[in-house]
Amino acid sequence: MGSGRRIERWCFWVVVWAVLAGLVMPAAQASASLNGLTEARAGELHELLTPDPEAVWRTIPWMTSVLEAQREALEKGRPIFIWAMDGHPLGCV
Repeated sequence: MGSGRRIERWCFWVVVWAVLAGLVMPAAQASASLNGLTEARAGELHELLTPDPEAVWRTIPWMTSVLEAQREALEKGRPIFIWAMDGHPLGCV
């Protein structure tokens, strides 16, 4: 079986699970209200879990070009932090 066929099959199951999750979500939301989760409490939790827009990592001038980052690092005498991955971001490899 070719890798293209595996990708199609994997993506098909992702869609199936997404559809099933959409059917289950209304039931989950109904049970959440029965467990004492109110709209006010949900708002509090959302605010608590939302990252701070002033967080230090947001002030880093992230670059998408390794060559440009290397040039700038050499000029400023600073190290380079590289975040790298291999494959499709959704795991369809």
